[in-house]
Amino acid sequence: MAFTSPVLTMMMRAAEKASRSLIRDFNEVEHLQVSRKGPGDFVSAADKRAEEIIYNELSKARPDFGFLMEESGEVTGRGGEFRFIIDPLDGTTNFLHGIPQWCITIALEKKNADGSLEIVSGLVFDPIKNEMFFAEKGTGAFLQRKRLRVSARDDLSLSVIGGGDCVRRDAVLKNALTESLSKIINVTAGYRRLGSAALDLSYVAAGRLDAFWEMRLSPWDCAAGTLIVRESGGKVESLKGDANPVYADVLLASNIALHEQVKSLLTVA
Repeated sequence: MAFTSPVLTMMMRAAEKASRSLIRDFNEVEHLQVSRKGPGDFVSAADKRAEEIIYNELSKARPDFGFLMEESGEVTGRGGEFRFIIDPLDGTTNFLHGIPQWCITIALEKKNADGSLEIVSGLVFDPIKNEMFFAEKGTGAFLQRKRLRVSARDDLSLSVIGGGDCVRRDAVLKNALTESLSKIINVTAGYRRLGSAALDLSYVAAGRLDAFWEMRLSPWDCAAGTLIVRESGGKVESLKGDANPVYADVLLASNIALHEQVKSLLTVA
């Protein structure tokens, strides 16, 4: 494992502890008690157990830090400068269908003196494949001991693009997605919908995907992944001009060579 700061090491340990609970549940997925929040948007008992484990571990170690969590919402920290952004189970639908493509993702966000927000540490942990992607600002991105680099591809026809689908989308977004997909499929080597934005971003950082774009992500889906992509030499941008892509409506992440080419294919709604 590459050198990590004390706070990132603590985040990794919390993710690994929560993963043991998730793996037990994944092995008995048919027995999970599942509530349905909306079409294609499920939350399971596994989510809640994993989030509680992570919250308990991190809040004990950093009691002054705030939290932003998918299931439990926001907890205001006493310090006000730092907060953890947590998705205990990104890829819930995959998880509940027994598809081994899901992860835990944790990011540490810093509030600067001017009020701007930036991600300074982040991890994406895939327990099934035992892959820990992580980065800290200014120190690079890693998968275990391996330094990550985005792909060097500059030819769209050889590139594989990841992205989302039409689940939970209104008619305007569905039309934009359909238009974008039609263009992408015609000029690339392929399109992949893998079902976990955090892993998709990590795959861009590792060169497994050449680009990834998605609409209406939540901060906990992409906070860690955006840092990992940037620290691997990639570019992350809000396609609607937001200064901070973690809070963007439409996010694009890719290597530098392909960024503008992919961007030209996308319909932004």
